[in-house]
Amino acid sequence: MRALNRALLERQMLLRRAKLAAIDAVEALVGLQAQSPNPPYIGLWTRLKDFQHAELGALLTDRKAVRLALMRSTIHLVSARDCLALRPLIQPVLDRELKGSAHGRILGGLDIDEVAAAGRALVEDRPLTGPALGELLRERWPDRNPRSLGYAVRNRVPLVHLPPRGVWGKSGAVTVTSAESWLGRPLDPAPSLDAMILRYLGAFGPASVQDIQTWSGLTRLRGSVDRLRPRLRVFHDENGTELFDLPDAPRPDPEVPAPVRFLAEFDNALLSHANRRRIIADAHRKRMATSNGMVPGAVLVDGFVRGTWRVSRLRRTATLTIQPYERIPKSDRVAVAEEGARLLDFVAPGSAPEVTLAPMA
Repeated sequence: MRALNRALLERQMLLRRAKLAAIDAVEALVGLQAQSPNPPYIGLWTRLKDFQHAELGALLTDRKAVRLALMRSTIHLVSARDCLALRPLIQPVLDRELKGSAHGRILGGLDIDEVAAAGRALVEDRPLTGPALGELLRERWPDRNPRSLGYAVRNRVPLVHLPPRGVWGKSGAVTVTSAESWLGRPLDPAPSLDAMILRYLGAFGPASVQDIQTWSGLTRLRGSVDRLRPRLRVFHDENGTELFDLPDAPRPDPEVPAPVRFLAEFDNALLSHANRRRIIADAHRKRMATSNGMVPGAVLVDGFVRGTWRVSRLRRTATLTIQPYERIPKSDRVAVAEEGARLLDFVAPGSAPEVTLAPMA
């Protein structure tokens, strides 16, 4: 597992901070999960040298990056180019999720294509919040739940979240329009599934077919991977599962040192494999699971999750509380405190920083 851990850390820019522009990092990572506005900023800060909030904010306002439903039907921040290329490939995931959801059952018997077309026309006429979109759709379908009508549009039309939503320090309701309208370009008419799989391996490999499916939400990818097999290297994990990788991808020595890193909520490094033992022990993974589906920020020590973190503020003081899942060696505690202080300087500049290591629960 250490070999897989170090390969993942290298490709996720977690062995050393990379000197990359934010847009290049977002594309190298094939996006950042972004249910909340701030985690992508923390995700880039922990991976890049000299990253500043304004760089990502400008990508959103300049329409070079967007936030929309993508892999696993969750909100991701991706480049404009990846939005147009990935959304058509992921559409089956969103269709399946809608059909199996409570919203899909509520809308049973309705022509979803007709709802989607009506919703697209509305948001392209003027950007709308989700509730406003739902209420306008209910004027046409008065016997249907407006939230479900809006959700159908969300899953059938590539709705991007417009700034100032997603810009650090700004606030505002989620307001949407179509990706095509916002970016002034159509979705890719001939997107490449092979290219997407290869990019996943570049960011998360070596990985199994099940890993690729877990990350994307797509199913039945064995044939696609077998088609690519001549272009890939094949390894096996301790259970004999085939792991595929790009031939020239970095695979560092398992004993290369890994610095302390703080991962944001919903960080893709934690969520993009079926077998996540390469970065988090099964027992810790169960502890991280919450009843409301939240994934808290994680602390990596020697490359593996050793606990979670949260920031609270009181007046001018910002406190970083670290909840360890296991004993953190004394030799690592200084590094945890120092990296924690740097995190506080990023998320709460100007505040009096305080780093607290809570007792093991």
